[in-house]
Amino acid sequence: MNKFLFKHIDNSGLIIFRVIFGLLCFLEAVGAIFTGWIQRTLIEPEFTFSFIGFEWLQPLPGNWMYFYYLVMGVFGLFIMLGFKYRFSMVMFALMWTATYLMQKSSYNNHYYLLVLLSFLMVFLPANRYASLDVKLKPSLKSISMPSWCKWIFVLQLFILYSYASAAKLYSDWLDASVIEILMRNKANYPIIGELLQQNTVHYILAYGGILFDGLIIPLLLFKPTRKYAFFASIFFHLFNSIVFQIGIFPYMSLAFSLFFFDPKTIKNIFLKKKPFYDANAIIVPKYKPILVSFFSIYFMVQIALPLRHHFFKDDVLWTEEGHRLSWRMMLRAKSGRTTYSVINANTNKAIPIKLDDYLTKKQQRGASSKPDVIWQFAQHLKQDFAKQGIPVKVFVKSYVSVNGKPSKQLIDPKVDIANEEWHHFKHHDWILPSE
Repeated sequence: MNKFLFKHIDNSGLIIFRVIFGLLCFLEAVGAIFTGWIQRTLIEPEFTFSFIGFEWLQPLPGNWMYFYYLVMGVFGLFIMLGFKYRFSMVMFALMWTATYLMQKSSYNNHYYLLVLLSFLMVFLPANRYASLDVKLKPSLKSISMPSWCKWIFVLQLFILYSYASAAKLYSDWLDASVIEILMRNKANYPIIGELLQQNTVHYILAYGGILFDGLIIPLLLFKPTRKYAFFASIFFHLFNSIVFQIGIFPYMSLAFSLFFFDPKTIKNIFLKKKPFYDANAIIVPKYKPILVSFFSIYFMVQIALPLRHHFFKDDVLWTEEGHRLSWRMMLRAKSGRTTYSVINANTNKAIPIKLDDYLTKKQQRGASSKPDVIWQFAQHLKQDFAKQGIPVKVFVKSYVSVNGKPSKQLIDPKVDIANEEWHHFKHHDWILPSE
């Protein structure tokens, strides 16, 4: 274990990854400002659907979220330049995690990945070369790093891609019907729009996705197939960038390739003046037990979280219980029609409400098809009327379609959702069976 984890190797890959990572963090933060994402997601809504248990995390009032993201962008630049690296990395990790937890209307597995990467980067000596920190304090300079700095990326990616591949092994993906639905709104894309509507292309994308996710890490690790896997990775991630427009994350995924190629190749391409480290010294730090224990627990949690939906009753595609934090990426198309009946608990009289008075259009889509969001909105209605001194009951009629199938009733209309408790590790019986 000492040789595997603590043998020192050249750190060129980590140094270049830090530069790219910091730049992409800057672009993600600034892009959220100029694309209007902050306005639509954090400013326009009356309130946001935070992760349950983090309701206290709400956006700053007024236009302060613009300043918040601007500060995050500055920390991204500091990370790229290696300036006050550890502090900048901690601050970006905390700020990004806060924005991730405070809203889930724009939920994306890639946002979760950036949370994990940001905290992992805190522990890494990524500022030991080509950084302002080294310029200010030359004693920090190093051309090597322990091997574990590479392998935590490899293992994290292996877990991510393996679960992403396994999650696609279900009927609606295997018959390409999910891909067909996802491609319908791409028909107006120039050049490729018509091609994306072809049934043959749907099957290529469906099975290509399974194979890519399942094999990319082993193929990158195996030297004879590494170059071919890298070129396949370029095509795959650029396709996702163009078709699904998911921001920085295809380029972040390509940057991970730095940890699979020979460090000497990386040095010769990006850091020609840097000495190459090949002494292979094994240096076991005093904090080894803490380090090994911490990452052992971390990766056990990473392996366990995507499995938890198997311990809930019914299908995760229907109930969404155990869906998040599980690398279940773009697996289903879900739509719903939902009405909320608010009843005065004292008089039993109905109180008419309009969703437009409470929610943005994007929030309404979540509050029409996702049980946890439906429950949260019922709680919000209860609290809103409680401020007026009116105790209420909230009943929900929700008809949901998964992957274009006929709509079925999702929520038991006889249950007062506003007075139900949320259970993180237990199935909610007011979610009707998927049959």
